Amino acid sequence: MRSWRYLGYCLVFQIAAHAQAVDQRPLPEFTSSRADDWINGPELSVSGLRGRVLLVDVWTYECWNCYRSFRWLNALEERLAGQPFQVIGIHSPEFEREQDRARVAAKVEEFGLRHPVMIDNDLAYWRALRNRYWPTFYLVDKRGTIRYRFAGEMRAGDRRTVAIEQRIQTLLAE
Repeated sequence: MRSWRYLGYCLVFQIAAHAQAVDQRPLPEFTSSRADDWINGPELSVSGLRGRVLLVDVWTYECWNCYRSFRWLNALEERLAGQPFQVIGIHSPEFEREQDRARVAAKVEEFGLRHPVMIDNDLAYWRALRNRYWPTFYLVDKRGTIRYRFAGEMRAGDRRTVAIEQRIQTLLAE
């Protein structure tokens, strides 16, 4: 029985990994308003980020696919330093034990994440995004409109990261 469930998850995940374009809608306002809910910086607002291309990364620290994507994400941030580009992490825990802020902060440090990370323990932002997978990356234009969604593990040089990076360059040029 377990193997059938696993195969079902894999099938759903593969379908989601290829669904890239989304209905263009505004990026929801961040749902955590306490300074303690943010790691690597003060609380942010979507309106305060207008004029920047955003890559919103929804992840959880026990997800292997999430943290395997961080090497690519960190390199991307480094390459685009100085550009109007910002990565925002959203830590949306799958399990109750992942709600511990100190553990999340330790993982942020362990993985070398330098971008702001919002703790979404009540999954309010997860629901606002209508998210379904870990990790999922939302690409947002300078006006604050979600333009693309990419689900699944990202590795430097694979066809999906190449597609994301091409779309980022297109949005930066707009």
